[in-house]
Amino acid sequence: MHYRVVVFGVKDTSENIIEFIQNEICPVDLVITISPEVTKKNQVSGYKGLSFLTDKYGIPVHEADSYGLADEKTQSFMEANTFDIGISMGWQRLVPASVLDRFKFGVYGFHGNAGYLPFGRGRSPLNWSIILGDTRFNLNLFRYDEKADSPNIFATESFQIGPCDDIRTAQYKNMIVSKRLIRRLLEAYRSGQVNINTESRDFDSWYTKRTAADGLVDFHGRTRDIYNLIRGVAAPFPGAYAYIDGAKITIWSAQPFDEMIDFSGYAPGEVADIFDGRLVVRTVDGSLLINRYDYDGEVKVGDILSSAEN
Repeated sequence: MHYRVVVFGVKDTSENIIEFIQNEICPVDLVITISPEVTKKNQVSGYKGLSFLTDKYGIPVHEADSYGLADEKTQSFMEANTFDIGISMGWQRLVPASVLDRFKFGVYGFHGNAGYLPFGRGRSPLNWSIILGDTRFNLNLFRYDEKADSPNIFATESFQIGPCDDIRTAQYKNMIVSKRLIRRLLEAYRSGQVNINTESRDFDSWYTKRTAADGLVDFHGRTRDIYNLIRGVAAPFPGAYAYIDGAKITIWSAQPFDEMIDFSGYAPGEVADIFDGRLVVRTVDGSLLINRYDYDGEVKVGDILSSAEN
């Protein structure tokens, strides 16, 4: 069977893009995703099963038995069918050549950073950009090859990372720009000519993989760095965290509070006051207001949020 437009995805953001293409541009002929069992071996923040799209839109859904698409079921499926163009949204693994080579016009995905590819290759670029305090994000729609985030650029658009953005609101902006880029790509595909720019004068740099453990907050750091970490790993990611007397507190939302009030009588990480359930916490260079958190117990003035579990 021949499939024209194929979407690779595993998240709620994938669903959003599929519905955008289906409702506003052209039919989606196939969705490639992973089975729920695969998530037991792979951490997928924001995972959402997409099999319901068959009932909702009549779109066939292929559930791979491996995130790397190397399983026998997927390889057999790719060999038995032909494909025009693929779009990846939220797929955080390399796509093997055995799959890429089956697409006449190629498979395209997104990657961005504050600079230009190949600068900023690697994992979790939007999270990293917030954590590092970047204020712009250049989103590239590029053609996949066997390497990670190669500068095979179809088009690039930018958006601002504002001081009040967290990872979720940055994802909203990312989705808006992604839709514009996808519309341009599919218009080029329908014309029969998708032009790629492979010339880049930038240098290689890499974002490393992030895990839930990387959300640990050290209140001996500066307020801006703590704030950037918290907003960079907010939901749908695992969240930032610390410990109070060995019990974990997960911090979902916070903001810089005040850098002039004298909190020198409190230790870094100590709760100086509580208002409406919100925690005023001393930092090295000021204070942080923790707006929303999860904690199995009652946080009290004088409690210290520590990076040490014991």
